[in-house]
Amino acid sequence: MLGTRTAHRSPGASNREHAITSQRPHARKPEPVDADQPWMRGLHSDTGYLLYRLGLRSGQLFNAALQESGVRLRHYALLRYLATVEGAPQRELSTRLGYDPSAIVGLVDDLAALGFVERRPAPGDRRSRIVVLTDDGRAFLRDTDLMSRRVTDELLQPLSEDQRRTLHALLLRTSDPDPDRPDPA
Repeated sequence: MLGTRTAHRSPGASNREHAITSQRPHARKPEPVDADQPWMRGLHSDTGYLLYRLGLRSGQLFNAALQESGVRLRHYALLRYLATVEGAPQRELSTRLGYDPSAIVGLVDDLAALGFVERRPAPGDRRSRIVVLTDDGRAFLRDTDLMSRRVTDELLQPLSEDQRRTLHALLLRTSDPDPDRPDPA
């Protein structure tokens, strides 16, 4: 028949649809997650997952503290790195910070708009450009140094000073993409 369409349904489809829709009005609120459940103990015994959670929490705390400045943790990390060098090409920033090269372009553009960095000709190669921290960028880092320490203290509050030093040393050892680089500590 023209103008009449019949939807093709697999056998039992209407039964499944009825079961799903009939449960909706009576749907219960999910039970809270019990950290003592075996599947949760497994997740919390996974060091990679715990590092991921620590990174999320750290990012949330830093971004909340930096919110008023218009800078986010990724910007802050780039500024901190530039404070340790006399300028760097964007590809070096990408490699050292572990950010996608396309993300570096946007971060540098944001920081340049704030006056915290500028692009300059590279010494010895006028065709290349390097990103350099400005005096305003250095002042911003000085002004945020106390905030950074407070966030780190809040994040690591459950740990003793010795445990903090140990954690820091272990993170340095495991996070550096260049294992042959000497330990800065």
